[in-house]
Amino acid sequence: MEDANLVIEGFKFMVLGMGTVITFLVILIGAMIAQAKIIEKYFPEVQPRLVTKTTESKSNKNKIAAITAAIMHHKNMN
Repeated sequence: MEDANLVIEGFKFMVLGMGTVITFLVILIGAMIAQAKIIEKYFPEVQPRLVTKTTESKSNKNKIAAITAAIMHHKNMN
């Protein structure tokens, strides 16, 4: 009879512990959602500037030139 009582007590502690963890997680998720909304309201995300195709093309050409120069420099060092 005492063993059954210990099992019931164990289940009570398990439910209490799991309930505490679940409650904490629900509060944590609610706080994170509220924080995200507050941050979004007072610090809106800056919209990226539109890059024109000519600027993008020039940037790509500069990158290709730099990579080519680095490869040529590496080959000349060996």
